[in-house]
Amino acid sequence: MRIKTKLTLGVGLLFILIILLGSVGASYIHSLKKDTENILHDNYNSLLYAKTMLQTLDAQTDQALARFEEQLIKQENNATEQGEIDINAQIRHDFEAYRHDPLNLERLKTIRISVVQLMEMNMQAIETKSQYAETTAYQATIWIAITGTACFVIAFTLLINLPSSIADPIQKLTLSIKQIAANNYGERVHFEKSDEFGELAQSFNTMAQKLEEYNSSHLAKLMRQKKRIETLINKMIDPVIGLDENMQVIFVNEEACKVTGLLEDQMVGKSSKDLALGNDLIRLLLHDMQQKTPTNEPIKIVVDDKEGYYTKEFVHIEITPTGEATKEVVGHVIILRNITEYKELDFAKTRFIATVSHEFKTPISSMKMSLQLLKNKQIGALNEEQNHLVDSVHDDVNRLLKITTELLNMTQVESGNIQLNVEPCLPQKILDYALEANRTSADLKEIDLQVHQSPIAHSVLADVEKTAWVLTNLIANAINYSHDNSVIKIALEQTHMFTQITVKDDGIGIPPEYIHRVFDRYFRVPGTHREGTGLGLAISKEFIDAQGGTISVKSDYGTGSEFTIELKNKQG
Repeated sequence: MRIKTKLTLGVGLLFILIILLGSVGASYIHSLKKDTENILHDNYNSLLYAKTMLQTLDAQTDQALARFEEQLIKQENNATEQGEIDINAQIRHDFEAYRHDPLNLERLKTIRISVVQLMEMNMQAIETKSQYAETTAYQATIWIAITGTACFVIAFTLLINLPSSIADPIQKLTLSIKQIAANNYGERVHFEKSDEFGELAQSFNTMAQKLEEYNSSHLAKLMRQKKRIETLINKMIDPVIGLDENMQVIFVNEEACKVTGLLEDQMVGKSSKDLALGNDLIRLLLHDMQQKTPTNEPIKIVVDDKEGYYTKEFVHIEITPTGEATKEVVGHVIILRNITEYKELDFAKTRFIATVSHEFKTPISSMKMSLQLLKNKQIGALNEEQNHLVDSVHDDVNRLLKITTELLNMTQVESGNIQLNVEPCLPQKILDYALEANRTSADLKEIDLQVHQSPIAHSVLADVEKTAWVLTNLIANAINYSHDNSVIKIALEQTHMFTQITVKDDGIGIPPEYIHRVFDRYFRVPGTHREGTGLGLAISKEFIDAQGGTISVKSDYGTGSEFTIELKNKQG
């Protein structure tokens, strides 16, 4: 039976019983009221009339007789009981005879007897009607009790069964829905009844079955994808370590196991912080990953008694949860790129450049000396054309010597064997050397080298030769990129801790997109046609950094550039 039918029948039956109970009660109450009215109207009034008539008979006056006549008329009009009309007629007959013969006491006695009979008749009628009213009240009590009991039983049955028949399936269905929400797609609901809940259970089971099928197929698909990704990661030649948001290792590949010296079982599922306590490499990687600006320097790792070089890359995985706008970190990936092959090639290149540059430097110096001898008049005078050729060759030799020197310096930088002779010296000495070295070039372009010096109170800690070479290179670049008849401002300023040397020109400047690359090796700003190898600024930075100083650049494209060297002062 359907729930709607159950509710209709239960509530309808209860409604009918309530109406029946009300009808029975109203009917019996009406009957009792009617019986009571009959007793009061019919019999009680007759008793009053009879009593009044007995009282007037004793007076025997005309007024008493008139009073008797009045009561007798009322009694004659209120004859309701069987035989009451005959008694009323007998009283009327005797009263008329008595009124014509007042001295006839026998008639008076007969009237009294008739009135008493009238009273007895009405009293007996009252008693009979009272018994009938009691019977009616008793029957009313029985029927009202029966109807009320039936209403109570049905209402109690509905109270016990109806809520549970509705709430129990809903509760069971709610629990099953919670199981589905907890990804337990094997949950099923079974209702034997063929009501609305039965249809709902069937629909729910169909939905759960489809979800289970979808989840199974989706899970299998995810497992296949996971297997493919794991295989891909394991076959990578670069070590890869995956961490979750709690810094727990969730996957590693074979190369990562090799470089860390740990097995996969020893890493996966373990806290990386705990692993770092006993593994230097993991500790180094975690330390660099937590830095805002991780270092880009390659790290050397010994694997199978062979040195390898690796660069570090940290990938932070972020997602935006559904319904939210803020991203949250859900994991990290550490990638070590194996650059051993490139490092070895770089070492070979460095050694080759160092060897070639060293071999070139001696013949170039000899050529330079020979040119100087050719220009010596003691050997012989040269005509104008020969002098021009010798000057051209001399410029080329100087250019070759400069390039060779830069290459030799670069080999020192790349090999990490920069030989410094850091000692206290006056900064004016470095500045004077650089100015003197570039004086001729500045005069050729009619460029004014304006020098501003603040009071100097401290010596600087620097390698005089290499720092002078750096400053010479900066001034030479300023001259090369400045217009003729322009001004180059060179400032030497000193504080208690540092000394700054600034070279500012009014040349073409550096485009903002290339500012961060001017100190890269072999980099030259696109669109420039000046001569050079692109090594000068890179070598300058390496030299200054190696001395514990800094070199920086500021530039407004089209209005010039400003390079600043900052060196530490000698204290005390």
